[in-house]
This record gives sequence, structure tokens and C-alpha cells, in this order.
Amino acid sequence: MVIADLLGVTRMTAVMVNDRGRISHWDDIAADLFGAARPQALGRPPGDLLRLPREHRGAFEPEAFGHVWCGACTLPRADNGEPAEIGWWVYPIDGAPGDHGVRVLALAADLRSLRRDGIGITVGDLLLAPPAGPGPSDGAARRPATVRLLRVEPTLAGPSPDGPDPFAAPFADRLAELLPALDPAEFGTIASQVLALGCPAVSLGLTLRLPLVPQTRAAPAAAPTVPLPRPAPRTPAALPPRARRGFPHAMEPLAFLGAAGEQIGSSLDHLQAARTLAEVLVPRLADFAAVELLESVVADSAPPADEVDETTPMRRVAVAHNDEPGRWDDAVPEDEPLSLPSCTPFVQAMRTGRPVHIPRVDEGQAARLAAAFGAGDPRPLFAGRALLVVPLIARGRVLGTFMLLRKKDRHAFDQLDLAMVDELARRAALCVDNGRLYRREVQVAEELQRSMLPDDPPDVAGARVRYRYRPAGQAAQVGGDWFDAIPLPGCRLGLVVGDVMGHGLTSAAIMGQLRTAVRTLAAEDMRPDRVLRQLDGLARRLGEDYLATCLFAVYDPVERRCTVANAGHVPPVLVAADGESRVLPVPPGVPVGVGGEPFETTEFKVEDGSQLVLCTDGLLERRDRDIDAGLEELRARLAEASGDLDRTCDDLLDGLAAPTPADDIAIVAVGFDGIPLDDVVTWELEPVPGSVPWIRAQVGVRLAGWGLDDLADTARLLVSELVTNALVHGAGSVGLRLIKGRTLLCEVHDDGADMPHLRHTDATDESGRGLQLVGHLSTRWGTHRTEGGKVVWFEQRVPPR
Repeated sequence: MVIADLLGVTRMTAVMVNDRGRISHWDDIAADLFGAARPQALGRPPGDLLRLPREHRGAFEPEAFGHVWCGACTLPRADNGEPAEIGWWVYPIDGAPGDHGVRVLALAADLRSLRRDGIGITVGDLLLAPPAGPGPSDGAARRPATVRLLRVEPTLAGPSPDGPDPFAAPFADRLAELLPALDPAEFGTIASQVLALGCPAVSLGLTLRLPLVPQTRAAPAAAPTVPLPRPAPRTPAALPPRARRGFPHAMEPLAFLGAAGEQIGSSLDHLQAARTLAEVLVPRLADFAAVELLESVVADSAPPADEVDETTPMRRVAVAHNDEPGRWDDAVPEDEPLSLPSCTPFVQAMRTGRPVHIPRVDEGQAARLAAAFGAGDPRPLFAGRALLVVPLIARGRVLGTFMLLRKKDRHAFDQLDLAMVDELARRAALCVDNGRLYRREVQVAEELQRSMLPDDPPDVAGARVRYRYRPAGQAAQVGGDWFDAIPLPGCRLGLVVGDVMGHGLTSAAIMGQLRTAVRTLAAEDMRPDRVLRQLDGLARRLGEDYLATCLFAVYDPVERRCTVANAGHVPPVLVAADGESRVLPVPPGVPVGVGGEPFETTEFKVEDGSQLVLCTDGLLERRDRDIDAGLEELRARLAEASGDLDRTCDDLLDGLAAPTPADDIAIVAVGFDGIPLDDVVTWELEPVPGSVPWIRAQVGVRLAGWGLDDLADTARLLVSELVTNALVHGAGSVGLRLIKGRTLLCEVHDDGADMPHLRHTDATDESGRGLQLVGHLSTRWGTHRTEGGKVVWFEQRVPPR
């Protein structure tokens, strides 16, 4: 195939047609070229898929088998939708009698890359001449005809019956121009044979350097798996052996393109893809390569620009050369911001979408190029060298450019070089854009994950909390693991870990809803089993397949008690103050969302200095270890743990987790310190009005003993309001508890069922202002139900010592 002036890289495929004229073989490249998948193509006439002109469809009819034919059609490109010319050739394959087959070779090329003028044979036309003899012809085979192939329209004629063919000499001259490797004596012979036979010189395709893109499933330089067809009686003679010796050399660009494309596409990091592009270009195609990307592409702060001018910021992200190390570090450093004038080849290439080639850069051009490159002086880099600037365009948007330079002792870039660089530019641009999109997807996934997980652990009295979270090895896929530490009324601490089954946005969304529900239900001071029951109902309302394991525990630092309920989750491990560790025997339960099964609450006494560790199954389960074995190993490691919770969490991740975990990992470690008994005081009050002044006085004395005189006046006022409300609106006994921790907590409880609430009061109302006063003077306040009534509480900020 004559391809000397090709400005693109083509792809070729073989399609088999059976003796009934129906497609029997159709591969992935054919599906890309003609837009029909294999199931859609098999068993159909080729003319239906190729959308051939009516006069060409007869080439695929069974009665036309045994004749060579060619043609072309226009189809949209698979990558950008632009029209491309698809050239096709039909050759017969010898077989058993009655078993006729046809191989169709299809070549794809860009319309813009193959427009040439001239007479006789031109670039890419496979030495085509009008067919002679029977076959799909209009009967006028001997007069000049026009055959289009890849946007090339050569005009050829058959031999003249009255003398030598007038077209033979121009035809031979054109062959000598396009096939310089052949012996000049053979040009006339080949031209005469082609014009006489009226069919392609098929074997010429084996003598030239053709940059074909191999099918990805095969090695780039592998021999064809289907034998080449034996020439039919009307095909021209094969070329001499010395012409066929160029075939191995023709495969070298294929091997390079395949290996380079594999290296560029091996990373999902768009900046690494740009660096790899520069590295593979040197020294095979250039002595210096630099990649400049738009700043918006580098930072992924916005989509690539639609319009590029001198105000568009860029950044040089990769430099590669074969000079001594550090030779050009000062002149063209990596990670340098650029603002290139519109007159430079870089902006010109990005605006036009086509490469800019300067065979030799003179001194004036070198000075103008150097002026656009910041503070360095790269004039020695440009002067006297061949320069090629190629745009990086993907999905119709400009991403940047890359620059190639060759030393003075190397020739300028030829058409084969341009074709190879153009193919690498398309591959690299897609890899850079895919990496940019993947990075954005990862950032969105990580941001979603962060927004659904807690921030820093809460600072609460009587307990220390630390946690760790490690996502699964697939960075762009969020999971359903969650954890939380929830401050509860009465200085208590709620602890929860859970795992929604599955991965992806759906699991993450369910996880977010369940975590919010747990925080809301826990604030109502429900027992852990009731919290899980409510969570189970919510999961069933969300959907039938929404299942999650969950463990919820509440630690009371005053009572030194831990209450736990489990819904099919991994049990926690308790480490005593003396270092003894044990797996808490909590009832396993069923995952929330199953329904129909009760949950149980178990209470454990915990001593000061002990630790509780909760985790998800991603920490314990691996390919070489089940959950039970992992749980036992966790217990053994915690027996040697120190009192430093951060170190404990890190040691568990380093020792138990896989390097790239298949599932998310969540760890919550809690140190139980308790609240000193001297910092807690409780009073039981008689439900009589005289209790109000008495408790005011008791509170003042206690605060003075704690050194909190600054809080005494406000505390006495708020205590009198809450106790009075309990006497008026409550029932039964009234009690008050003061706890000095991070804040001063005051709790007033009674046996009444009616919950107080804020309300709007008019100027003439005689009541309803007590809670407004509490809300105004306290740091926080709230109410919650208990098994025997309700509690109304408020907090005051303790001034630092």
C-alpha cells in the first residue's frame, strides 16, 4: 500500500463473507470502523453495514466471487464523531468447490489528512485501476473511470487497443516517486500489469512502512493469524524478494506505537501520563520533549478551555532529553507556569488543532521562542534544530501541547514521524483526560466519604476517643462503613460502628442516612436495643435489600457502666486496666433491615483505665484469614497494647490490615477514665415549694467548694427555674444532679410524662418564660425521656484554670 504522505495512523481489519454473501467473521476493529457490534453484524450482507453505493454492492454477491474489487464509504469516527473515509478491498480466498469465501480489508483515515492533487495513482489508493472483465462493473471497463478511496480520486485508464497505453508513463513516474525502494526497471512492468488487469497490485502492501494500529488483543509485531490469500488468476505478480525484505522494517513503528501506548496508558494519574509521553518520545522520535498542560487541567479546577489565547495560563509538567543530566533544568524547568503569546507555535497548534512543524529553527525564530519561556534562556535549545509542536486534544477540548526538538545532526520530521506522533498525541490526550476525570471522580468520592464520617473525636469528660478509617483499595469507590462517637446527656458517650453491605454511591447514601438516624435516636436517650429497632425499621422503609450490621454502645462515666446492643456486627474487645483482653459476649443479633427479630441489650461494668475497641470486618477478614481468626488475633494484639490510643489504632492497622484492603476499615478505640466521685453530687427533693430555696443554697455551697463561684449566681437562678417547673408540671419525686467535667452539668428529673418546650409568650402572659431564660443564660440545654419520667438539663462553660 502506498502511504508515503499519510498524515495519520490507520487501522485495518479482515471480514469474512460466506458463500451466501453473509458475514461469518467480524472482529472488534470492524465494529469500531463500521459502528456495528459482532452480534449485529454476523449473518447480514456486508453492503447493509458498509452503506455502499448501489453500483458497488454487487461485489459481495456470490456470483461475483473470484473478482477483486475496491471502493470507499464515509462513516463517523468512533472517537470524535467526525466523518472519516473507510476504504475497502475484496479478495477471493480459494477453498473447496462451492465453498467460496471473501476477505474484506477496511482502512480508516481522517478526511483532512489525505487530500492530494495529481494525476494517476495518488497517496493511499493501492494502485487502483478500473476492473476489467465480469464482475460488479457498469460494462464500460475500458474507458477512464473514477474510483474513490480514502478521499483520493485517481483517474486511470485501461490499455489502448491501438498502441501503448498513454497513461503508463505517468503511472510509472508516479510509482517511482512513491516507491523509491524498488528497482526503477520494475516500475513500467508493474504499471502495465495494473493497467492491463484493472485490479489492485495486492502484494505491494508488503513492501512499505505502514503505521497500522494493531488489534489490542494481539502483540504489535505478531504475524497475522489468518493466512494471506493466494492471488487469484487476475491479480498481478508478486514483487521481487528484495522488495519483500522491507516487511520487518515496516513492523518496527507498530511495535513502538504499541509499547509506547501501553506505557502512556498504564497510569490513571494524568500528570504521570504526561511524563510518560515525554519519556517514550526520547530518543526514538526526538532528542528533547516537553509537555505543557493548561493550568486548569493540571489542577483540575475547571473543565479544559474552549478558547485558548495568551491569557490562558499553562504549566510545563514534563521534560525529557538525551543530553547530559541537568542540561536544560534552568532554561526549561519542570513545573514552570507559562503564559505564551498568541504568535507562538504553541498557541497556534492549540487554536488550529494541527501540529506546527519548523524543519530548522533559525536564530530569529529561536529568539522569539525563547522570549515566551519565562526567565530562562533556551535559545541554544531551539537554534538550528527541527521543531514540532503537537496539540493535545481529547473529546473536542484542548488540554495542552507537547514540543519535540531534534538535534542539528538529525533530519527534520518526515511523514511517517508525523503519523506516529499524531497517533501518540491522540492516545496521550485521552489518557491525560481520563486521568483528569478519574482524579475528579476520586476527589468527589473522597469528599462524599469525608462529609459522611465524623471529624475530630469529641472531647468529653471521663473518656478518650480515637478512631481510624482506611478506604478499600479501589480509591474511587466509596464504601458503606461508618463510625461515630456521640456525646449524650449526663456526660455519657454513645459509640457506634456499622457496615452497609456493598460499595458505591448507593451504599454510601444509605450509610449517611443510618448514621444521621443513629445520632438523632441516641439523643433521645433510648436504650441501645431500641435504637437498633428503630434503625431496623428505617432500613426496611428505605428498601428490601438495604442491609447493614451495626453495634451501638453507651458508656456512663459516672456509673462506670457500658451498655451494648448488636445487630450482626463484629463484637468489641475490652482491655482491662491490667492488660487482660477479652471479646465481649454480646448477643450477635441480625443485621438491620432484616426485620422480625428482637435485639438485646447487655451491660458490663468497666473500670477506670480500661479500653474498648470496636471495628468493622475489613480489619479482620482477609483471603488467608476468616473473621474468627482475625478477632482472636485482634484480642491477642490488644493484650500488649499501651495506654496510647493513637498508637493502638496505628498498630492495629499496620499489623492486621492488608496492604490494599478489599473492604473499608473503621476502628474506634475508647479509653475509660471515669468522672471522679467528688465531682458528682446528687440530691433528692421533696415535692414541696420549700425545696426551691433549699436547693439554691446547696448548689451555691457546692460550687464554692469546686471553686466555681463565678458560675454560682447564674446556676442558682436556673436551678430554681427548673425545680419550680418540675414541682408545677411534674409528678412524684424530684431530683437534681451536678457534674463537674468539661462543663458544669445540672440535671433536674421528675416523674412527669409531659415534655417542656419553648413557646412564644405575650407581654401579658404570667408563665412560659422559664425555658427562654434557661436558653439565654446557659451554654446548652435540653430534655430527654427516661424510663420513669423525664430530665431537663443545662450546661455552663467552666472557665479555664
